[in-house]
Amino acid sequence: MRVIGVDNEQLGVMSIQEARKLADEAGVDLVKIAPNAKPPVCRIVDYGKFKYEQLRKEKEARKKQKNVEIKEIRLSPNIDTNDLNTKVNAAKKFLEKGNRVKITLRFRGREMAHMGASVHILTDFAAALEDVAVIDKQPKVEGRSMTMFLTEKK
Repeated sequence: MRVIGVDNEQLGVMSIQEARKLADEAGVDLVKIAPNAKPPVCRIVDYGKFKYEQLRKEKEARKKQKNVEIKEIRLSPNIDTNDLNTKVNAAKKFLEKGNRVKITLRFRGREMAHMGASVHILTDFAAALEDVAVIDKQPKVEGRSMTMFLTEKK
């Protein structure tokens, strides 16, 4: 196995017994870093300190990660233009914060018979937001509703 010393220097390829002997002489542990490599890579290091450093790196990575939420905006087929503009402004605010927006067009009763004629509402909504958003998922009928996803333009 390939062995890396306490100060990150390459000690070369050696047997497990030799590596353990070196680790015991240094008063620290022998930790397998890359078991799938050819040959496997081990490091002579204090295991407690090694584990602590690993946890700290993972915590930093999680801190820098951005959690994207999905915000939903519900519309109806007989929505007025001013109401639609209000919903567009709300969607714009969500997109500026970095969230995805799910636009749901809900149908009730006899509105179900005219689902195809209501697709223009979702396309108009997307067209009103085309300067800040791009369609992530095209309008799709799911049961009594039609949904579309928008994401922020890069």
